[in-house]
This record gives sequence, C-alpha cells and structure tokens, in this order.
Amino acid sequence: MAEFTSQRGKRQEDGGLGSVLDLLLANARLVLGVSGAAVLAIATLAVKRLIDRATSPRDEGDPKAEQKTLEESWQDLALIKATPKLPKKQRREDLSEPLLSPARPPVPGEAREPRVCSAPPETPQVEFSPPRCLTLQEKLLSHYSSRLAVPEAQASLAPQLARSICAQLQNFLQIKCPELPFGSLFLSGPLLDGLGALAADHIHLMLPVVLDAALWSLIPGEDTVVRNPQYWMIKRTDLEYFPRGRSPWDRFIVGRYLSSNALNETLHKMLVASINWPAIGSLLGSVIHPVVASQELKLEVKHDQVELSIALFPVVEMEDKVLLAAPPEGLVENLWLESFYRAEVSKLKELDAGDAGARQRCLRILNGICKSHPALHKLSGSPLTHVVLHLSATNSDWAEESLADRFQQVLEELVGYLEKGVLPSYFNHKINLFCELLEEEIDEMGFMLYRAVSEPELLLKEK
Repeated sequence: MAEFTSQRGKRQEDGGLGSVLDLLLANARLVLGVSGAAVLAIATLAVKRLIDRATSPRDEGDPKAEQKTLEESWQDLALIKATPKLPKKQRREDLSEPLLSPARPPVPGEAREPRVCSAPPETPQVEFSPPRCLTLQEKLLSHYSSRLAVPEAQASLAPQLARSICAQLQNFLQIKCPELPFGSLFLSGPLLDGLGALAADHIHLMLPVVLDAALWSLIPGEDTVVRNPQYWMIKRTDLEYFPRGRSPWDRFIVGRYLSSNALNETLHKMLVASINWPAIGSLLGSVIHPVVASQELKLEVKHDQVELSIALFPVVEMEDKVLLAAPPEGLVENLWLESFYRAEVSKLKELDAGDAGARQRCLRILNGICKSHPALHKLSGSPLTHVVLHLSATNSDWAEESLADRFQQVLEELVGYLEKGVLPSYFNHKINLFCELLEEEIDEMGFMLYRAVSEPELLLKEK
C-alpha cells in the first residue's frame, strides 16, 4: 500500500511537471515561433531526463545500470550543448519570423551562384582641405566690397532728403533775411564724392557768404593771434570811406573782423527757434530735429530707411581760398578755417584718371578703418588724403594690383609722421594737420599703426 502511494505520488508529480512543460512548450511556439519552440523543446527534454534520473530509485550494486545511467547523462549533456542559440541581436518584433529562409531546390541546368559575403558598408571618408590663406590684396578687396559698400537705398535716399531740406532752408533764408546776400546752398561731403564709407549718415550743407572784395580782405593765419596758418581772419577795410552799414555783413563784425562765431550764433537761433521743422519733416516723410546743445549747426534727420546728420557750414570764397565758419575751441571767435576738401578730391580724381590708379579705393578703405576704430577715428578724412597725395608724389605705381603694397606703405608713412608729430599739408607745407592732436592721442595712434605695419590684417578685423 505504501509502495502504491509512493508510486502514485510520483506519477502525480510527473504528471504535474509534464503539464507545466507541455504548457510552456505550447506557449513557446506562440512567443518564440517554430524555431524558438524547437530549441526550447530540446533543452526541456534534456532537463526532464536529468530530473527523472535524479528522482528514480537507483539499482545499487548493479554495474550495468550505473554504466547505462552515466552514458545517458553524457548524451543529455551533449544534447544541451548542441542546442542552437538564438541570435543576440534578434529584435522582439522579428521573433515570429524564421531565422533562416528555406533553401530553394536547385533547378536542373542552372548554375549556382557562389555565395558572397558582402562587407559592411564603409563610412564615407570626407576629405577636409586646409583653408586657403588669403593675401593682403584679396583681404583688402573683400573688405572693400563687403563692408564699405553703402546700401543702394541709403546712397540714393540720403542725398535726396538733404537736397529737399536744402531747398526749404534756402527759401526760409530768402524770406527771413532778404538783406543778407547768401549764395545758393549746395551739398558736399565724402558720400557725394565717392570717398565715404560704412553708411550714408553724414552730409555737409554749404551756405555761401557773398562778400564785397572792395570792403573785405584776408589776414594770413601766421599774423593772427593763434599763429596757425590754417586759420584766417576776414577784416573790414576802409571804414573811413565806407563806414559801418555799407556792407550787409557789418552786423557780424567784432573788432573790425567778420566774426564766424557771431554768424553761427545767429544761424543757430534760426535753426532752433524760427523754422517749422515738424511741418517740413512731415512733408518729407521724416522727423527733423536741430541739435540744440551743439556749437555746430547740425540737423538730425530720421527716416524709415536712413538716419542722417546734416552739418551746415557758412563758407567764404575769396582770393582762391575756401574758408569755413568753423573756429577752434577757445576764446578766439573771429577765425575762419581754410578747407582743402575741394582741392583734395579734385587732385585725387585727376591723378587716378591719369594712370587708372587705385588712390580713391585705398583712401576709402583707410577712411572706413579709421572711422570705425576708436583709437584712429581722428585720422579719417583730410589727414589720410594728404598722406596719399604725398605718397603719390614719390611713388607713381598706383595700379589696382599694387593696392596692398600702397596700403602698407601708407601705414608706414603715417607711423613716420606720427613719430615726428607733424603731417604737413600737401597744399601748404606750413600747415601741420596734427597740430590739434594731444600727445597721448598721437602715441596711441602710433602704437596701433606700428603694430599694423608688420600685420596689416589687424586693422581689417571686426571691432
């Protein structure tokens, strides 16, 4: 009875284990597919045999039984080792697909193609060529075309606005001051003459002051109180024969001299208080404000496409001299500044037309660099023009292909002039164009340009 109970319990255990294994195998086919289920079945069979032998009673003392059990164990172990393994990189969604496609039976007479294992695709090699080093000539031309080109809309709109304002101001002066013989207002400045750079933001408005040569004469700058040959005085003559009031400009006399300060103050009051700029601005589609705090005569013009600064200069032309009402800072109020701008532009264009030179292009690059550089902005304009003119007198090769050489040579010339602290005017060697610079400013400019002589690219970098 006990033996039956033991055998029954064993059958129940075997039946329970078999049910579990059958359930596992049935579900394995759904989860792992046909091949996966086969693999699991082989491994399960081997394990089941090991379990059966471990739980079955041993026939102790029977050498044949022990030998048979040992052989079966090795066979089962070999069966487990021979079980094929699933690929490691098999994705979960692909487990239902067969691992190997069934081989197509060979067709008689068809040659079998050799099986070729394709190599994994190689990553394309991108060859990086080193950046080409640009020459100074190429850098200058690139700088000229990319940074110094004034936008076309600004280049056309700014002069148009300035001319409209010029016409309005001319009409006002004729109505307000009919007794003063002002000449026709005209525009001037680098933008109009092709020497401007960076932006169309500055225009000069020249207001001619017409004098009677019989009543006025020029006093050279060397004979003035400042002993500066660039400044002149305009003296009222023959007061014994032609007393005050004979000339309409006598109202601006201070100590028998035509005062540039007195004329500027009168015009400043008109610009600030007498002219209806809001109405004029509305008519021109812009906003116009006179600069109240400045000693200079300035208008700030804001348009949708451009912002413009217009400087008004009363100008006297006598004895082949062009004199501006731009006195130096200080107590002296009767001085007039001699301007060489018209002569500078005329000479540059004449030289370039004679040899198809690049003087104007070189000057425009230099002006753009100095204007945007905080340490060099006082060099822009007239000083640079005179350096180029001095160099043109000693070096005639100004062809475009020599632009880099001339550019570097101008820097060397500037360093030499700054070392001496003297830059003589091309039109009057008595005039020192550096006379109003401070010693600290000269030192800072000289140091910067001295470095740029050996490495001109320093000046072409973004500020």
